Amino acid sequence: MSSGVPTIAAPTFEQHHDGFGIGNACPRLSWRFTSIAKDWKQSGYDLEVRRKDGKTESYHVEGSQSVLAPWPSQPLESREQASVRVRSFQDGSEVIATEWSDWAVVEAGLLNKEDWTAEIISAAATAHDDGPLRPVRLRKTFTIPPKRDIQKSRLYITCLGIYEAYINGVRVGDHVMAPGWTSYHHRLNYQTFDVAPLLREGENVISVEIAEGWYATRLLWKEGRRYTYGKDLALLSQLEISFGDDDKIMTIPSDTTWKRHDSAILRSELYDGEVYDMREETEDWHSPGSTGATQNDAVDSWTNVTFATFPQKTQLVASDAPPVRVIEEVAPVNIFKSPAGKTLIDFGQNLVGRVHVTSLKKPAGHKVTFQHAEVLENGELGIRPLRCAKALNTVISSGAELKDWYPHFTFQGFRYMQVDGWSPEDESDPLTEDKIKVQLLHTDLKRTGWFSCSNEKVNKLHNNALWSMRGNFLSIPTDCPQRDERLGWTGDIQVFGPSAGFLYNTTGMLGNWLEDLSVDQEDANSIPPVIIPNVLKDDWKDTPQAAWCDVTVLLPWTLYKSSQDAEILRRQYPSMVSWLKKGLPRGSDGLWESNHWKLGDWLDPAAPPEAPDRCLTDATLVADAYLVYVTGIVSEICTIIGLADDHKMWAADYAKVKETFQRKYITPSGLVMSDTQTAYALALVFSLYENKSQVSYAAQRLARLVKIAAFRVSCGFVGTPLITHALSRTANPDLAYRMLLEEGCPSWLYPVSMGATTMWERWDSMLPDGTINPGSMTSFNHYALGSVVNWLHEVVAGISPLEPGWKKILVRPVPGGDLTTAEAKFESPYGEVKSSWVAKSGVFMLSLVIPPNSTAWVVMPDKQSTDAGSVEEEKGFEIGSGKHDFMCKWENVGWPPKALYVGWPGLNPDSAA
Repeated sequence: MSSGVPTIAAPTFEQHHDGFGIGNACPRLSWRFTSIAKDWKQSGYDLEVRRKDGKTESYHVEGSQSVLAPWPSQPLESREQASVRVRSFQDGSEVIATEWSDWAVVEAGLLNKEDWTAEIISAAATAHDDGPLRPVRLRKTFTIPPKRDIQKSRLYITCLGIYEAYINGVRVGDHVMAPGWTSYHHRLNYQTFDVAPLLREGENVISVEIAEGWYATRLLWKEGRRYTYGKDLALLSQLEISFGDDDKIMTIPSDTTWKRHDSAILRSELYDGEVYDMREETEDWHSPGSTGATQNDAVDSWTNVTFATFPQKTQLVASDAPPVRVIEEVAPVNIFKSPAGKTLIDFGQNLVGRVHVTSLKKPAGHKVTFQHAEVLENGELGIRPLRCAKALNTVISSGAELKDWYPHFTFQGFRYMQVDGWSPEDESDPLTEDKIKVQLLHTDLKRTGWFSCSNEKVNKLHNNALWSMRGNFLSIPTDCPQRDERLGWTGDIQVFGPSAGFLYNTTGMLGNWLEDLSVDQEDANSIPPVIIPNVLKDDWKDTPQAAWCDVTVLLPWTLYKSSQDAEILRRQYPSMVSWLKKGLPRGSDGLWESNHWKLGDWLDPAAPPEAPDRCLTDATLVADAYLVYVTGIVSEICTIIGLADDHKMWAADYAKVKETFQRKYITPSGLVMSDTQTAYALALVFSLYENKSQVSYAAQRLARLVKIAAFRVSCGFVGTPLITHALSRTANPDLAYRMLLEEGCPSWLYPVSMGATTMWERWDSMLPDGTINPGSMTSFNHYALGSVVNWLHEVVAGISPLEPGWKKILVRPVPGGDLTTAEAKFESPYGEVKSSWVAKSGVFMLSLVIPPNSTAWVVMPDKQSTDAGSVEEEKGFEIGSGKHDFMCKWENVGWPPKALYVGWPGLNPDSAA
């Protein structure tokens, strides 16, 4: 019997960000509980659905499912809108029901190919000496008859390139860099907008500006490659208007009645930036009654368009992924002069976005440039890490005042900006802080996770990882946002996926990206490309990589654990099988072929700056450990999606390759070949040992290696996400805390001590003397090494999903270090999960919030195992939903642990750390 009744939020649909223009005719429904009720377990629910006929359908379903419940009604038709609300029941001595949720509206997009009557039209963009394509403007004038009541109007739109659309001079929607980056030869996202408020009786104008975007811009490093997907920028647009007095739809499709004109933006590239010439501008080019002519044009300067060719295999997709948007504006914290006399602006945070000039007035022909970089070196803009990316935006003045200008079709990653041609000393129009800002850009994901503790440097570390995620989740999950790269490296998101899925709801975005992985993998002989969408093509042909290619298994698995969405596993299963059966190069023993070149524990801190693959851990061992691990996960996936025969096959294969790995790499005592932090972290976290005694000995050896390293990180790309987990799972959480709190290089807090505001690509991207790492591959905004925040969430604060989707929660906080408090909050599919603890004076006090329809298994610190490999012997207890407080005795015995130094005493300054 519940002591209270929770409230329910309006239902959501599939993994879609808002349910508008959804591409699924039978969208599954989820509802979250927005208040706390003690021990609430749903026994059934009612749904009401209002369809286009105005009638309300009622459904009662028995069961506890409140996440991704089946669509109860008939499938939606294209363009159809429906409203849904829900209430939940709990059985006991009496049946108790919640109040009804608010109504949620879902609307289908164009679900069938034949719904599209529009044709794709060419923008006929011109190239600068076989270089960047000049952006193009397209427009179409149409008339709405008088005295017609516009009941509904939708714009369905996409392009080959990136676009901004206008109706009657007003911007349509707020999407940036739309339609986003997909594998364009296979999948092209389209967007749906409600544009009825923008239309009017009489003459109307729809206009679109298109730039090359990812479709045609220069990509990759050095000279790169242009026109990866094509050179012909093109538009597909279908404006539909429904009137209240009949059932007919007025359609304004893209066709050859549209006109084109070169944009006043002379060029716009992702790496090099944008050039805007005010002298080429006509402010009302997208408004009714305008010819759109510039001062240099003839009266009729707009020319006819022609049809383009739509990519033959490309499917139009209504993506679940949220769009990229302007999230917030950031003001300068300082405008100052460099030692060389350059005007520099510090925005106080390494971020991703675009400059926003609120006001600028210079003589005609005057140029103002804005160059971007992440750091300063010797007081000047540190542009060397950009490599061949210019990251430069330019405005050429017409003599008139420029108001609210920003580059429309590019973005930069930076903290500092150098402004040339405009300074605070200008007499007529000085540069001041109120005239320049930055618009912060990233995919508009919903924030779901928070963490804080009593150590402010650890809080800063967590915040830095958060900012790196924000900057690198822009349409796709990228490695870095600033240099001549900005690509969807699969290894980065594989290691950071669990952290990302806690901080934000990433299921829609990353699920969409995984679909691109599947189709690009098919084109690459079953080998998942290391970059998705795959722009490397022949440059990295037939180059499979463990950890990177294993994203085929591990990212769907991560999304499933977070969201409970087994359809992602079912959809991605062919990709997993294709990789393990066909793409992965095996030797005669069933493990990796040993002579194949491997990235290994990439960016091991011991590797030379110009050879990041020279890791201390044997690269084939790394690959084989991943092979065993993912094989076991695939066998579990088969059970979840109902493939019993496949489960038997993969379970048998898992047992075989695990035994082979043990025989090949692990001694009877438990030592691992390579004898490195990464090798033991892999073996321990991936459960590669045969027995408990081996685990115990490996734990001792790993502890010794950590102490010998004076608690500095000795792992690269692969070991970093695992090392603290390996220590805390084997009864050495004090060593994990000591590594976390180390500030010498390499460590997580070294960049914090150097003033970092994002995660770095290298442990020493900036050297202690303030100079930039001499390696050519140096970024100050890479989230991969920030994957340690997953340990903060799951171990320090102590909350993680014990069952997929957080239906059952594991609460196992592990206090330690100098932390006296820690707190994490997560907006789960069921509702808010919160853990907050205080440790002082020998007492540990824990406060929990568990959402309705969930339960938790709690293991207090005094019941946690002190022996490696004995987690199953811990004593926990189950609790239901509601607010809970617990207390136990706990002493931080032995803190801080001491380092070991093998050699002459006194030579190592950290030997007594």
